[in-house]
Amino acid sequence: MASFYSTQSYAITDLRVFKPLPEALCSTSLVMRVLCFLALGHPNLDDHWKSLQSEQAFETMRSRLCSILTSTITMASVLLAISGVFVSTASPVSYFDYTSPVSYCLLFISLMLAMIAMLMSGSSMIRWLHADRHWTQEQLKQGGCFVLSYLLSIVTPIFFVALSLHCFIFAMLIAGFSSQSTICCAVTVLWLVAYAVNVGTILMDAMWKYATSLNHAG
Repeated sequence: MASFYSTQSYAITDLRVFKPLPEALCSTSLVMRVLCFLALGHPNLDDHWKSLQSEQAFETMRSRLCSILTSTITMASVLLAISGVFVSTASPVSYFDYTSPVSYCLLFISLMLAMIAMLMSGSSMIRWLHADRHWTQEQLKQGGCFVLSYLLSIVTPIFFVALSLHCFIFAMLIAGFSSQSTICCAVTVLWLVAYAVNVGTILMDAMWKYATSLNHAG
């Protein structure tokens, strides 16, 4: 009996402290919906706002975002190390020359983007580790550029890592197709096909999830 009343009192308390979604967050543009989907997995801020209503839900959400940022930092570190090796050393074999101007430029861009991604991921990680639930609510209530910066702090590091990875892949593809070796060109073609299939699958899956989440939200 005591357990029942304690559960009921908590439920009443939760209902009393529950705050509805602010009007500034109700109507979102297409850009905002896409950013919300990329950052939070939903095309709107409804579920995210609900997670800010209790400490337990907020901790779960913060742990998930910190896990994503940790993976981003790891990926950026790997790209930074690999790109650094390719930029600072010459090709050990003559049939795969990645020191041509185009390939070298892409490798250098990949290196810079990976470095930026690491810095942004680290700063976002520090921000989330020190984030307060009430402070986050007050920030989102203001809407506009505050929400935009809030979402970009999650999406931007991922974007830079993806861009760095694609620059590295294109550098390797250009070096492979520029090779005089038939075997190297054949391997590059297979790599290109696998790359196109994987990117197409990821994009189709993302578009399907976005359309599904829009239907559920509607």
